[in-house]
Amino acid sequence: MSISNPRQTFPNPSIPFAGTILGGLLPGEMVLVQGSVPSDVDRFQVDLTCGSSVKPRADVAFHFNPRVRKACIVCNTLQKERWGREEILHRMPFRPGASFELVVLVLEDQFKVAVNGAHVLEYKHRVDLGRVDTVLISGKVRVQAVAVLPPPPPPPPPSGGVASSASLTNKEAETNLMSSCSGDLSVPFRGSLVKGLSVGRSVVIRGRTNHNADSFSVNLRVSGSGDIALHLNPRLKKRVFVRNSFLSESWGLEERELGPFPFAPGQYFEMIVLCESQVFRVAVDGRHQLDYKHRVQDLSSVRHVDVDGDVTLLSADDL
Repeated sequence: MSISNPRQTFPNPSIPFAGTILGGLLPGEMVLVQGSVPSDVDRFQVDLTCGSSVKPRADVAFHFNPRVRKACIVCNTLQKERWGREEILHRMPFRPGASFELVVLVLEDQFKVAVNGAHVLEYKHRVDLGRVDTVLISGKVRVQAVAVLPPPPPPPPPSGGVASSASLTNKEAETNLMSSCSGDLSVPFRGSLVKGLSVGRSVVIRGRTNHNADSFSVNLRVSGSGDIALHLNPRLKKRVFVRNSFLSESWGLEERELGPFPFAPGQYFEMIVLCESQVFRVAVDGRHQLDYKHRVQDLSSVRHVDVDGDVTLLSADDL
């Protein structure tokens, strides 16, 4: 999830961390935590609290406590220094040694939590939301960023309305990857790069592999032909990540060498393809995986992105 337009952000906070949420939380806003858990993780916690007092201890509106070794998440509320009834989810979306993205969506009656793009749990308010003004993080966890995101803008009016793509700034237009398909992420997916690729630009694909996934593909295609500048094809059952190009109606030489295979059935992933002057650089879940030398030299001709196979697409962006 992008944090390019946060209402408030805390980059690289030291743990334990306490941050004041200016103005408190409002329905529709989101608290975003991007980080990773060390390989020896036992537990950590993210608390939304009513102040940061230690004595007496501030009320905790929402206590989110992943206990990784026990493979469960404990949620609770602290009022007047007394814990309430625990709500325990016997599920563990956090993996030792792996990065994560935690999103807490604030609603009028509850918090909704997602991890790595997948819904995890709901927790009904036990404390007046208007009192919540602090986020606390502690335990065995590394955090790259904490942000408070405003509610998403309302959907645009139907075609022909007052607002249209013409009202976007040039920068907004350039960073809209799929202007004609932005509302439809169904697979097979076909998207357009507004001005083609150029050095320094990235394509970011976020999705979740199907539980019985065999393989899927991401193709960067040349406009006006059937050529594929970059074919990325993770084959989950064989644990092989194939790269290739399809030029002049013929596949080239496959590239397969890779370290640990980064995909697994039924799991969220974020794939970033960075275009550099000589190569595409590919990262998965924040870890560099491979370089692929350009076989198409006119990068501006690469204007289409396809996603197909055993995957659910969650977002696609051009940065």
